[in-house]
Amino acid sequence: MAKRGYHHGNLRQALVEAALELIEERGPTGFTLSEAAKRAGVTPAAVYRHFAGREDMIAEAARQGYAIFADMMQYAYQQGQPSDLASFEATGRAYLAFARRHPGHYIAMFESGISVNRTPELAAIATRARAVLERAAEELSRHIPPEKRPPPAMFSAHIWALSHGVVELFARNSPGTQSPFPPEDLLETGIGIYLRGLGLIPPDD
Repeated sequence: MAKRGYHHGNLRQALVEAALELIEERGPTGFTLSEAAKRAGVTPAAVYRHFAGREDMIAEAARQGYAIFADMMQYAYQQGQPSDLASFEATGRAYLAFARRHPGHYIAMFESGISVNRTPELAAIATRARAVLERAAEELSRHIPPEKRPPPAMFSAHIWALSHGVVELFARNSPGTQSPFPPEDLLETGIGIYLRGLGLIPPDD
């Protein structure tokens, strides 16, 4: 790949973008800082002016990913309004859409082993992203009779886990995990079954 010739002012972002490309190609542990520097068209020494190591670079990629993710989740939530049900279902679909559109960020966030508590900035944006789904779950849960109502945090965690599972098993082209159904259909029907169990969708819907 030809050197990009980035100027000093945006070298930090150039290195993150190079890392994202390498993460997609080789995984979060399949490249070195020197390779990221070469991909960005700079010397390895230049990397250390911005990142202490590869993990710091991946953490920044994850932070940027969570920012995109939070915005996508918020947009999906707003598109579903004023229906609490539509907003909740839309946030689940946004998870799958994010994984498809931003695979490098997704891997940095969820498959790199980087803790969301590595930096205050990363923790804050990850919390903002989760809060959108938790808000949607809390608002939808008000439509469930109190005796059948799970805590909103559990409600949102179930859908997060379902979305994550569909992405990991069937939307990432992993060997041996092909499904005869599109991931979107698996997620949609899975959420539907869950919501029917809570009485939020009529059984014959």
